[in-house]
Amino acid sequence: MSAISSILTGRVTGSILMIAGCCIGAGMLGVPVLCSVAGYIPSAVMFFLCWLFMMTTGLLLLEVNLWFPEEVSISSMVDSTLGKFGRRLSVFLFGYLFYSVMIAYVAGCGSLLSGIADDVGLMIPKWVGSFLFTALFACLIYYGTGAVDWFNRVLMAGLILSYCFLVILGIPHIEPKNLLFRHWPGMIVALPVMIISFGYHNMIPSLTTYLDHARGKLVTIILVGSFVPLVIYLIWGALILGIVPQDQFKSIIDSGEFATQALKNAVNLTSIVLFAEHFAFFAIVSSFITVALSFMDFLADGLKIKKNAWGKFILCLLTLLPPFVCAMLYPGIFLVALSYAAVFGALILFGIMPALMVWKGRYRMNFDRHDIVPGGRFVLGFIVACAVIAIFLSLAINLRLLEFSL
Repeated sequence: MSAISSILTGRVTGSILMIAGCCIGAGMLGVPVLCSVAGYIPSAVMFFLCWLFMMTTGLLLLEVNLWFPEEVSISSMVDSTLGKFGRRLSVFLFGYLFYSVMIAYVAGCGSLLSGIADDVGLMIPKWVGSFLFTALFACLIYYGTGAVDWFNRVLMAGLILSYCFLVILGIPHIEPKNLLFRHWPGMIVALPVMIISFGYHNMIPSLTTYLDHARGKLVTIILVGSFVPLVIYLIWGALILGIVPQDQFKSIIDSGEFATQALKNAVNLTSIVLFAEHFAFFAIVSSFITVALSFMDFLADGLKIKKNAWGKFILCLLTLLPPFVCAMLYPGIFLVALSYAAVFGALILFGIMPALMVWKGRYRMNFDRHDIVPGGRFVLGFIVACAVIAIFLSLAINLRLLEFSL
């Protein structure tokens, strides 16, 4: 009993919430809309497969991280196992991935803040919402992991409360026939955004240091922290796809709008829409601050910037200013940014590379073996094969999405 109590208190709880917060983000806005192409049941199957894939690669990355007793970044892990070319590729992919994700977050949150303000009688442009969002949380990430941990707990409390009220209010409005629609080939349409919805891997080096390399606790954090978002996404998808009629989704996809807009169009109940917008806001903010924090650490490591007062100010500017500018120049870039981030970032950096690092570390470099993921070479090869197939499928989907955004 005491062992269970120790796992569920202190830094472990905060770390689980950070993993969950990192996953429960912009995907809340885009995934249900894209899932409408396939229907709820095929989408639920794809969700489970994406979670299983990303959970496995997260554990592989943790295994690599635990080979190093000192604090290391992902690029340093790649350098030590896959060499200089692998490091350069990982640095490029990391920058591309998280700038793309943060562009989507800034654009999405600007739209959400504008929508919430509109519901209470205020009219603010989307760019003003994006600016306020960016400026406010620049102050937070300036103070580092401890501040993000505690503030994220507040955000998660708001997320859980708004989510519970939304489920309670929304369930009576679900039409079961809406959930019975099935178009199995459409499963792949939401694949890129589903992949990025389980992208917590950037937090693993920071959490490994935060938890003093405690292997058992870190495994628990990844398993629980990634499983909670899976459950939340499945229920959220059931609400959106169960309430919104199938024929309303095409216009939402074509216009690049969010799941909250689809709900607003379908339901004339202010309380449901309000809780949905607040839930999406808490989700995107909790994910944004963890992504921004890890990206700031990445820039500090890559550019060798010391984290003194001036250095942290420069890092905040480098982290947040480019996404803000891109989101303002291309306000319809939300789904495209998430999708391309998944293809060229998450699937290579957090799918293929962890498997290759573990392969080389286990079988070529003879690192101290404490395998976290069983299955040996077969599982590692299978992970790489799945990632390659997903990349080709996602590229075809992204070309379609690009037509509606720019």
